[in-house]
Amino acid sequence: MASLVLSSLCFTSQKPCSFTSSLRFSLGALTGSRSAAPLTVGFRPVKRRNGRIRVSVYSRASPLVFRDLDADDFRHPLDKQNTLILKAIPGLNELGRALLGTVTEQIMLLENIGTSVLVSKDQLPELHKMMIEAAGILNIESPDLYVRQSPVPNAYTLAISGKKPFVVIHTSLVELLTRNELQAVLAHELGHLKCDHGVWLTLANLLTLGAYSVPGLGAFLAQTLEEQLFRWLRAAELTCDRAALLVAQDPKVVISVLMKLAGGCPSMADQLNVDAFLEQARSYDKASSSPVGYYIRNAQTRQLSHPLPVLRAREIDEWSRSNEYRSLLKRATQMNVVEKV
Repeated sequence: MASLVLSSLCFTSQKPCSFTSSLRFSLGALTGSRSAAPLTVGFRPVKRRNGRIRVSVYSRASPLVFRDLDADDFRHPLDKQNTLILKAIPGLNELGRALLGTVTEQIMLLENIGTSVLVSKDQLPELHKMMIEAAGILNIESPDLYVRQSPVPNAYTLAISGKKPFVVIHTSLVELLTRNELQAVLAHELGHLKCDHGVWLTLANLLTLGAYSVPGLGAFLAQTLEEQLFRWLRAAELTCDRAALLVAQDPKVVISVLMKLAGGCPSMADQLNVDAFLEQARSYDKASSSPVGYYIRNAQTRQLSHPLPVLRAREIDEWSRSNEYRSLLKRATQMNVVEKV
């Protein structure tokens, strides 16, 4: 089936993605609309010299590698449940095939390639190293990686049927995060590929647009389908946060990414506190525990493609202390120096 995958990681209330005049999907990221890591010490932010971005040298102790890792080993239960519901919808694949044609695929591919810088061992080699290492840890083939100029901190994945997928990260995201945090973002995007989220991400965007164009019942069908797709998208993001943790191997890295995307900037990055953000998450749970609070919480999140950042932080904190996560770590092996080179 021809499929185009688009995932992103921002923090805004995101409605269904729509095409712009250039036929690009609007993007959101690791936050409440779509994408984030520990407050790490010793990793300096990106520096500018002679008007060019200089990435600080990336180095960390040899990480654990999951050589036999399967997507279901870390897939969130809500992801599993909602994927089964989507698969049970009759005619979904056929409708997706009708909504997505070769021309649209090529426009998306060329538009992204033509406006970004392709990362390689000779072009931004530290970012290249991060991606290769993250893919190795998750036991997945490394996609291409592009850096794109944008003031909006974001990252997204594009995978077209029969072609090598690629990840795009924005320059402002590079500016905002530490090296470990940036690799956690890359791992989050790899999680979408590892779990085959692409088809459903595409349908979540295109199917809703197509349903709205159907005369008569179109709006009703779109609204009903939109809620189900967004419910799945929020669950899929929780899965990919787990992929980020498997690579970062430190929950504070992932939580720090979420915190920075929610309300961080380079000038205040050293003042942010992960523990305080987790306490904020607990206070949100307490405030929404009453019947009225529960209703408001559901109304607040129903139309979001990403869970609220504080809830994602709490989820990843809890999973990092689970027996499931500890069992995965026990199965892993140390990445040696030869592999890293």
